[in-house]
Amino acid sequence: MQDFTRRKVLALGAMGVAMPWVTKASAQERKITVAAYSDIFEDIYKKTVIEPFMKANPGIRVDYMGMPTSAQNLGMLRAQRAAPQIDVCIMDVVVAKAGGDEGIYKPVTAEQLPVMKELVPAALIEGVPGPAVTFDTIVMMYALNKFPTPPTSWRELWNKQHAGRIAIDAPPNLLGVGLTLIANKLAGGGDYRQSIDKGIQLLGEMAPLVQTWDPKPNPYAALANGVVDLGIGYNARAQTVSKQNPDRMAVAMPEEGSIAQINTINLVNGSKQPEAALQFMSHALSPEAQSAFTEALYYVPTNKGASISEEARKRTAATPERMARMIDVDWIEVAKFRDKITEQWRRNVISRS
Repeated sequence: MQDFTRRKVLALGAMGVAMPWVTKASAQERKITVAAYSDIFEDIYKKTVIEPFMKANPGIRVDYMGMPTSAQNLGMLRAQRAAPQIDVCIMDVVVAKAGGDEGIYKPVTAEQLPVMKELVPAALIEGVPGPAVTFDTIVMMYALNKFPTPPTSWRELWNKQHAGRIAIDAPPNLLGVGLTLIANKLAGGGDYRQSIDKGIQLLGEMAPLVQTWDPKPNPYAALANGVVDLGIGYNARAQTVSKQNPDRMAVAMPEEGSIAQINTINLVNGSKQPEAALQFMSHALSPEAQSAFTEALYYVPTNKGASISEEARKRTAATPERMARMIDVDWIEVAKFRDKITEQWRRNVISRS
């Protein structure tokens, strides 16, 4: 009976009868999982990058795992270290550097990813396992009904008129780390690599005015929903949410300047499908994918060949006026004392709220 059953199955296969457990498609399909930011980033990245990739590569399925922060992304990979369930991670450069140092991410080269030769020089960061996939900057977000004219200075965060109406993402979130460096400059603190004490002291003075250090689900929704009147965020998301809520919130780049933020794309060490993962990374860094994502979410592309409309460019951080006001920060140096910044916030900033 067993032999007859086997012969029957083979005969059915020869007749072209599809058996669900031995179909050609399922036998050839490869699956990878990309872990990156959740919320609006996830929605738009799926539509502009992942779905076009799967359409062009029907043999590869890409699942998306949304994570609120880069730190949570890395924490998940640390827990999975013995048997990673993720293949590609998009995260901020500081966290990527930490993961690379721990061997969680595998360094990639231009030989593996020829598209890296098309990237701007700033996208290739020594000591970071993967190249930059987007650039952004930290901005101030404000409620239109509370500000007759746009705020022009970061010092607006210290205005007591906004007591209890401010949302700040605290470290280890990179927004809080970036605000520390901005505050250090405002306070005349000098080289941040030597000391951030003046910045921490100034932030401690702001603390009693802050409603939340962990806005849920995020500071953009808090502004759009009228929960707070003032906050900080990343330009790309802030511009998108403000465009969706043109009568509620807007975005300002303070006159003292801001800090560039870098997201990198990284191959997980131990990926079960490294070739498919590299294939996806190549697509994500291509001019076509970078252009589509920037048009939809206003990140600055890292591929020199990306074509961006003037309307989209005006909302990115890459306008000449904004670039001229950027504060020079070496994020790899900052990575060395990120934990110290987080600890100082706990002791000397959040504790004073």
